[in-house]
Amino acid sequence: MPYILTHFYYKSNIPLHIASIICRFRVGSYNACMHGVTIDSTAFAFPGQVGVAHGKVRDIYDLGDTLLLLATDRYSAFDRNLALVQYKGELVTAISRWWFEQTGSIIANHVKSYPDPNVVWCKKYKVLPIEMVVRGYITGVTTTSLWHTYAQGQRDFGTLTLPEGLHKNQKLPEPVLTPTTKFEKHDRPLTPQAAIKEGLVAADIWQKAQEVALQLFQFGQKTAQSKGLILVDTKYEFGLDEQDNLVLIDEIHTPDSSRYWRTDTYQQQISKGEEPDNYDKEFLRLWYKARFDPYSDKPAPRPPAEILGELTSRYIYVYEQLTGQKFTPDPAKDPLQRIEQSVQKALKGLAGA
Repeated sequence: MPYILTHFYYKSNIPLHIASIICRFRVGSYNACMHGVTIDSTAFAFPGQVGVAHGKVRDIYDLGDTLLLLATDRYSAFDRNLALVQYKGELVTAISRWWFEQTGSIIANHVKSYPDPNVVWCKKYKVLPIEMVVRGYITGVTTTSLWHTYAQGQRDFGTLTLPEGLHKNQKLPEPVLTPTTKFEKHDRPLTPQAAIKEGLVAADIWQKAQEVALQLFQFGQKTAQSKGLILVDTKYEFGLDEQDNLVLIDEIHTPDSSRYWRTDTYQQQISKGEEPDNYDKEFLRLWYKARFDPYSDKPAPRPPAEILGELTSRYIYVYEQLTGQKFTPDPAKDPLQRIEQSVQKALKGLAGA
């Protein structure tokens, strides 16, 4: 079995390079700390596997007609992977699962089963090369955010024209759709006309995707509001089945793909001219943005353990608020072995069916 370098992060004064040790492991890598482990990468070889792709956060195992979406603990922002956040893979999988179950009456989704806390086994569909981004507030710090482009002077966004005098984090009169490209190095804003003209999507499919995206967002906002949360914005990804029926894929309403603010403190924070209490990846994005230029400076600063721990706590808060259940992380000391065994068992069950 190959050896990999695994870092142990302690809450002590031990330098990281001294705390680093060589340890034996079979597939991928993980970081171990006194509170648990974080999954960095995977390199499995499952029966029937025809390929694997490593996204910013998920490792995607192609099994032919189906896919295994394995959520790691990688934290990605500003078009780069920046950190590892404990339990993030488990939490985004669990939160997405809950939302998939709530929205099944609105649109069918790709889920077959959940063989492991970090894995969704799903059907494979023809992926639409667009991301349907829906926004209920004007906010953000990335170069593609609505607030950034608005602050730079843009008012015409193709599907809408915003008035003068808006302030950051202000609620929009109604949710707006600001789609972008998918599969390009940098997301590119799209209008319906451009998406259809470029052949990215047929006109009838676009219309259906737009209707469903807005319906999902309105349902998400109403549901989150009842749980003490504001669903600020999000993105949806869709696929098509053999009959060109629209199917919801990827994830839904996770703190990775959406912004969440606390309802009870929003107005107070805004009146003080401060950022809303955010319970999503924006928390760490703001930390990075305040310390370096994330689009050009290298290397990125390393967040202290308490900052990473705080992000984990905020993801847990979202999960518990939404589901009403206490989050209990899987206790496995060797998560990659657990994942491998869980998936192998699921695949074996399929073969024996």
